[in-house]
Amino acid sequence: MCGIVGAVANRNVVSTLIEGLSRLEYRGYDSAGVAVLNGMGIERVRAVGRVSNMTEKAHAVNLNGQVGIGHTRWATHGGVTESNAHPHVSKGELAVVHNGIIENHDEQRTHLKALGYEFVSQTDTEVIAHLIHYYHNQNMSLLAATQKAVQELTGAFAISVISVKEPEHMITARLGCPLLIGLGEGENFIASDVSAVLSVTRKVIYLEDGDVADVRRDGVTIFGRNGIEVTRKIHLSDVSLASMELGPYTHFMQKEIHEQPRALTDTIEALIDDNSFSPALFGDAASEIFKQVDSILILAAGTSYYAALTAKYWLESIAKLPTNVEIASEYRYRESVPNAHQLIVTISQSGETLDTMEALKHAKALGQTLTLAICNVQESAIPRASQLVFYTRAGAEIGVASTKAFTTQLVALFTLAATLAKQRGLLNREAEQEYLSALRQLAGSVQHALNLEPQIREWAKSFSNKQHALFLGRGIHYPIALEGALKLKEISYIHAEAYPAGELKHGPLALVDSDMPVVVIAPNDALLEKVKSNMQEVKARGGELFVFADADSRFTESEGVHVIRTPRHVGVLSPILHTIPVQILAYHAALLKGTDVDKPRNLAKSVTVE
Repeated sequence: MCGIVGAVANRNVVSTLIEGLSRLEYRGYDSAGVAVLNGMGIERVRAVGRVSNMTEKAHAVNLNGQVGIGHTRWATHGGVTESNAHPHVSKGELAVVHNGIIENHDEQRTHLKALGYEFVSQTDTEVIAHLIHYYHNQNMSLLAATQKAVQELTGAFAISVISVKEPEHMITARLGCPLLIGLGEGENFIASDVSAVLSVTRKVIYLEDGDVADVRRDGVTIFGRNGIEVTRKIHLSDVSLASMELGPYTHFMQKEIHEQPRALTDTIEALIDDNSFSPALFGDAASEIFKQVDSILILAAGTSYYAALTAKYWLESIAKLPTNVEIASEYRYRESVPNAHQLIVTISQSGETLDTMEALKHAKALGQTLTLAICNVQESAIPRASQLVFYTRAGAEIGVASTKAFTTQLVALFTLAATLAKQRGLLNREAEQEYLSALRQLAGSVQHALNLEPQIREWAKSFSNKQHALFLGRGIHYPIALEGALKLKEISYIHAEAYPAGELKHGPLALVDSDMPVVVIAPNDALLEKVKSNMQEVKARGGELFVFADADSRFTESEGVHVIRTPRHVGVLSPILHTIPVQILAYHAALLKGTDVDKPRNLAKSVTVE
């Protein structure tokens, strides 16, 4: 969840490190720091708060160095203090930055204290610095010392190390946390995300689990888990710098909400071009793999989990395949019944979500080898570990609260349902064309929903002074109510819960009063009349209703009942369309509350720790 950047060059790299950290700030932002090597040894600047705080201090001391590492922190071990900020230094001779969690840090701390090392932070990272320093001081090279040290660490990590004894290079290693190398001309870089190096290179190498790399100005040498030199593929990133800029928008979340018509169109493009739901969309082997499938298990976390819950309705109603959905962090810690013919679907925006990656490994260890990843980031860890992959084309998503990644995931999952149904002989050509037509019209429908923003902005005023909110939905729209509640709570800090509307009388109705706004997802589907009855239960208890309906829902506004209609009903794709209004509502409620929309407290974008 933290961010790493590093550089080895024949020029001052401080500005490159700072720019990289600024682009990684969405991954962690409670403190930041930079350490460089120069003729004076290791010079380090750290500051609590945003990268800008650290930048001011770096400029004040005219920080300068040709080899350096930087870090943005999302606190795990130890509070938000400068002493806990990275980089961490051992004996003034070696500096380390680290993403992840070292599970055996207490044991290592006791061991290192006995060897005479003093600890000045509460972090697990400081043990890495001292452990590598210890071996480096035993006449081992920095590379050998790092290779030796990482063998003694339990947990997940991405690290980069610099030493005054070997000032011409840096060593970097990964296990379970993302890390890449950026290749330049006479200079090379490392980072946890390609966005950090886009200003200096587009050529990147994604390190694999267990890799340790020696990064120098004139080249990179990579060693695999067994210590033997390996070759990793060089990729040319297609992420644009423009996608990392705000442009005319105030916040990245606002920008990304409004980018959804384009993101959806790009994700649907291959479907529309082929005018068919083809297994080839998921990989060359998909047709043969899909023939073996008798059920589906979806593993995901956070917003992706709500996409999975939505997909369950599609997969069972369209493809007629039994589908289970599990929170990734729970799945691998319980006894389950493996099924070799079950398709394991993992969903992750970043492709690096640790809970989901570990859940995938667990499923494979149980003999469930039919695997499909739905992901937004090319060549990330989860797709590489899967037989099949569908890449959403949402583009870079910077705001911590996921928006366009979620709706493009829904498109991918609907595509999976339709493709499996077709292969199973359950989708005739007429129905296939109807689904394709609905997908073609989806971007336009989403744009119509975006045009409702002025009305939703007015609604947000009724939420800005509230402490709690309730979201209701039924059937396939219940997961959208869950997503709406999540968006509101994570960026406005208003406590929000979501329930199937039919569950109101089984407990939640006790919470309803005039201070509890109730948001209802109520499109014109088979459950509409049931939803209307549930709304009457709220109204009878003095609750204020905010209803997202559509043109065909036949709602009438009245005292305490507010209605906004999307311009059209989009049938089976309705969950995607109704996601847009709840995103906008959360955004404007957060604006009125004065919270940091893009960087909500205590959260980070890429979750790479348990």
